[in-house]
Amino acid sequence: MKKGFVYSIVLALVAAAGVGAQAQIPSLFPVKHYPWSDATLSPDQRADMVIKEMTLDEKIQLLHGLGWQVLFMPQESGPATRAVSTLGFIPGVARLGVPDLQMTDCVEGVSGAGAKGRYATALPSAETMAAAWDPALSYEIGTMIGHEVRAMGFNMSLGSGINMIREPRDGRTFEYKGEDPLLAGTLAGQELKAEKALHLITDVKHYAVNDQDSGRIVVNAIISKRAMREDDLLAFQIALKDSGAGAVMCSYNRINGTYACENDYTLGVLKKDFGFKGFVVSDWGGTQSTVKAAMAGLDVEMPGNDSFGAPMKKAVEDGQVPMDRLNDMVHRILRTEFDSGIVDDPPQPDSPNVMRGFEVAQKTEDSGAVLLKNAHGLLPLSAASVKSIAVIGGHADVGVMSGGGSSQVSPAGGNPVPPPPELLKNPIASFMLVEVYQRSAPLKGIEEKAPQATVAFDAGTDPAAAAALAKKSQVAIVFAVQHESEGVDLNSLSLPGNQDALIEAVAAANPHTIVVLETGGAVLMPWLDKVSAVLEAWYPGIRGSQAIANILFGDVNPSGKLPLTFPVSEADLPHPIHLAPPKPDANHTVPKLPGAPGPIGMAMGIGPWFDVNYDEGLKLGYKWYDAEKKPVLFPFGFGLSYTNYAYSGLSVTPGESATVSFTVKNTGKRAGSEIAEVYASLPDAAQEPPKRLVGWTKVELQPGETKQFSIPVARDRVEIFDEVSDSWKLVPGSYVIHVGRSSRDLPLEQAVSY
Repeated sequence: MKKGFVYSIVLALVAAAGVGAQAQIPSLFPVKHYPWSDATLSPDQRADMVIKEMTLDEKIQLLHGLGWQVLFMPQESGPATRAVSTLGFIPGVARLGVPDLQMTDCVEGVSGAGAKGRYATALPSAETMAAAWDPALSYEIGTMIGHEVRAMGFNMSLGSGINMIREPRDGRTFEYKGEDPLLAGTLAGQELKAEKALHLITDVKHYAVNDQDSGRIVVNAIISKRAMREDDLLAFQIALKDSGAGAVMCSYNRINGTYACENDYTLGVLKKDFGFKGFVVSDWGGTQSTVKAAMAGLDVEMPGNDSFGAPMKKAVEDGQVPMDRLNDMVHRILRTEFDSGIVDDPPQPDSPNVMRGFEVAQKTEDSGAVLLKNAHGLLPLSAASVKSIAVIGGHADVGVMSGGGSSQVSPAGGNPVPPPPELLKNPIASFMLVEVYQRSAPLKGIEEKAPQATVAFDAGTDPAAAAALAKKSQVAIVFAVQHESEGVDLNSLSLPGNQDALIEAVAAANPHTIVVLETGGAVLMPWLDKVSAVLEAWYPGIRGSQAIANILFGDVNPSGKLPLTFPVSEADLPHPIHLAPPKPDANHTVPKLPGAPGPIGMAMGIGPWFDVNYDEGLKLGYKWYDAEKKPVLFPFGFGLSYTNYAYSGLSVTPGESATVSFTVKNTGKRAGSEIAEVYASLPDAAQEPPKRLVGWTKVELQPGETKQFSIPVARDRVEIFDEVSDSWKLVPGSYVIHVGRSSRDLPLEQAVSY
């Protein structure tokens, strides 16, 4: 009786906490062992053993989630899940020991946890992570994210986004890692590798050519196979090779006329050419068919069962989907569960390590913020000599901007900038349009760095008032913000509101004006020549205040470099006019997201189909500006420091993997880190853009210190994709290796033959 009483109390406490007792307190329950519990067997062997014991209904059950109610219903009235909240839930097969799949977005930290009263670390944006150009930091970020994912009961992360920035006005630019496949794929690969090491199923998205959010359900991306293979798909190939990720999320859009989630070409490349052994999961509501999608390579429909539930069972029974294909789908899921470790080491509830999260968030912003301008060495500021500072705009008195949509990490303590009440009444507006700020006020960070100075704040709503404050201050710091969100693209690359005029007015009143940008990507800067300094802080996360202040006052020497090009104007873009879906008329119905509540579906797919022709092809990002000989505001790979670096001594040793060696010297008076970039120009016969990134290294140097570095450049980094033979080829001839500070500042070069 005594033992039973204690047992009852434990169960009651667990139930009150909202977690599943059997999964969360395994020590109280006997663990059942199966023949496939033997961890010495391969994941493939274990998966095949389970499949032999499964019924048809159990197989179908693994192919789809429970539905949209998992997202929109209160947890207590919705399906029983064991995580604190969930973006997706697939029930396992309890009698066979197959676990539930509990999924969460975690591009910049665990999203949605705040809705259930749980804390998650709000990291800087993925664009910030990319601007650090640091694979070791990406691994550290993945480790931190992975611990918090597991602590909240999830066993699958809907991980890293690596769509190339073909459309810089895309509302999800902040979720991605720039415009180069080697950079994005390498960094995502390390992040996902770290998460997998903690026994999580990891995912990379959105496959593929999902480059705009306005009309993402109804856009048809027209693009050549060569352009996809050398840029868009290559990023995924690199990330998967480095990480062993278990899932790939296919996107909403069509690719050359066929939905991405039933596209036999792109999914065939993934599974056959890349050798991907995991499963393909649809973006939420992205499944448009049953037989066609299954036969093309889709394995899991999320979040509902409109296509892979009862319709799939009927298709299997009718022979439209062969049993071999069904078993392959199930095998991929089970194999991934065993390979990831979620079966042998399921997540346990815990409290996130808040202090560790702070450390990683601040380190990411310290490393990823990019100093774009520093005229006359205005920065770093001297706390001893600055007597008065005007801090203007951007709600800098209460927080820093963050990106919206499914990757939104709830701010600890709530949003310090209350949105208009009417937005909160509309689920679409609250998802896409509400501007959420993290409670990390730059004003406070600046005050702490300059305790002897008079620091005054102006909201920036009246340019004349802001200018008056700036005029009587020694230094003026303007915080300018640009909100981005999933579900809606930017109208333009200009700062919204009256912020350009605000900066102009402040700069006219005070020549010592510093602009701190909190943006999701590139912005236009008509005022650039009139300000003294510009710091691109991106969306800086929960420790943004401290990181920004550290850079402004020199406690951190900035080392970030741009992962995407900042154009002079939108007229210079490959597609100056941003195409959005035409409005529906009498001849067009309004498409909906399958299974989604009406308003959600309509918002995500309104309008008839329209084409976006990526006729720039291989000329993606910096390759476009180089090939078209267009001036840029700031080039790919650009970033200033508080010290200077000199490059010398380039030598290239040819071979199957060429070795590029060179020397970097810190010629200044401060310690710093330089990102040394290596590019290759291919022979004319290759018909490629002028150069492509083939390697880089991050160099830490003390004042006056010199180091030599060697970077391997494997043959596959200079190959081209030949559509005729459907293979990669090395074009014979002379290659030129370039080394330097950015894609347009390359003082070293040498020819080499491969």
